[in-house]
Amino acid sequence: MKKEINRRKFLKTAAAGSAFCLGGSRILTFGSNQMDSRFVHLINKKSNVSVGKIYMANPGGLWPKPNLDLDEEVRRYDVELAKLKNDLSDIDFVVNELITAPEQFAKIKEKLRDVEGILVIHLSNSVRPILNEILSVRKPTVVFAVPYSGHDWAQFGSMRNQEQGALMECLLTTDYKELAVAVRPFRAIHHLKKAKILNVTTRKLSTDYVNNIKEKFGTEIKAIGRQRMLDAYDSIDNDKAEKETNSLISDAVAVIEPSREEIFKSCKLALAFQKVMEEEDANLITVDCYGSMYRNLPAFPCIGFNRLNNMGLGGVCESDLRSSMTHLIFQGLVGRPGFVNDPTMDVSKNSIILAHCLGTTKMDGPDKEASPYKIRTIMERQEGAVIQAKMRIGQKVTQAILVGSDLILYFTGEIIDTPVSLEHDRGCRTKITVRLDGDAEKLWKSWSSGLHRVTCYGDLIKDLERFCRFKGIKLVNEA
Repeated sequence: MKKEINRRKFLKTAAAGSAFCLGGSRILTFGSNQMDSRFVHLINKKSNVSVGKIYMANPGGLWPKPNLDLDEEVRRYDVELAKLKNDLSDIDFVVNELITAPEQFAKIKEKLRDVEGILVIHLSNSVRPILNEILSVRKPTVVFAVPYSGHDWAQFGSMRNQEQGALMECLLTTDYKELAVAVRPFRAIHHLKKAKILNVTTRKLSTDYVNNIKEKFGTEIKAIGRQRMLDAYDSIDNDKAEKETNSLISDAVAVIEPSREEIFKSCKLALAFQKVMEEEDANLITVDCYGSMYRNLPAFPCIGFNRLNNMGLGGVCESDLRSSMTHLIFQGLVGRPGFVNDPTMDVSKNSIILAHCLGTTKMDGPDKEASPYKIRTIMERQEGAVIQAKMRIGQKVTQAILVGSDLILYFTGEIIDTPVSLEHDRGCRTKITVRLDGDAEKLWKSWSSGLHRVTCYGDLIKDLERFCRFKGIKLVNEA
């Protein structure tokens, strides 16, 4: 067993001839949000999400009460929405209207032409004719209704099953925070439409796949050659790479196998990733690290991927475009990164172990605290430098993969173990054991569509259901 090296001792003894700012303020903390202005929380923000907000009411309705003050109802919702300003900071309500009769809808119909979705707030009884008009524009629509809004909710289920209601979802709740949840699928749709994936590879991309993804979601996929990355790497200032290296090492619990030189090269490559992504205005980068780029770049990309994931962007290994798209979906829905993993089963505990050497320390999102981590080698290669992250026991998680453009497979569970100790030297560096909400026997017997799955913190079934409904995607629980 290799002995853990104290990070301070490592810095002091391994950096002979290099200058480090151990005591001063850091210009740039590794994986922080203090980046170029285009690299902002949640998504690489090219534009805000356009949403229509419509209050619908029937002045003659008797529920929730006669003589309901509709203007006061709207003001009450304005107060609740103001409380959610941080969660809605990227949402532009380009339409904000109270509609009390179906014929009034004509004056705002054209304004809804370019919105990503419509948030409908149900205020009183007998509003179905208004809702029918709203649904006629064929935009993803979420109806928000608190109890006593009216009896129309009893028709919502059947309306969803009709052709006109195919793009309709509902939130029937007293929790006004769900107003922010209501716009999540609109954000994900917008995010994918504006997103760009870079694939560092010399292999030819599947034209059918690239075109299908572009047509379905608007997401662009572009191949980047080896020389482009090498040129970007060579252009990175060594002093900046030194600062990144120093920050990464000093924040680690321990550095175990990798040399400081290996970590430095990984950090310099991380900065090169950012440079190319800025030049291409991209959201995510994936590298053919076990294929055409294996030992053809100055370092393995894993540390660079962790850095991008911590920034609210995306780094995905092995030129895995399906996992890249799944990462973008999760990121658009909840602003959290995905953990791409290689699963292995433990039916005796109704669990699955999800492992990969690419660990991400900010699984809660770029503006949240980072988890503890060690710096290790890639387990099966015994080379390179990776982040071994320790995730949170007791955390609910959702695993998914987008297959093609019309199917998402998923399962959910709870993290019950994080076997990352030196004594546990099997499998990849970052590991979580997830006790399934479903049946482990059913999961392995029905497993298909490759090995990788993407894990995201939270039970995201409802978010996925709304997104899939609006995008015409079949959602299947594997377990």
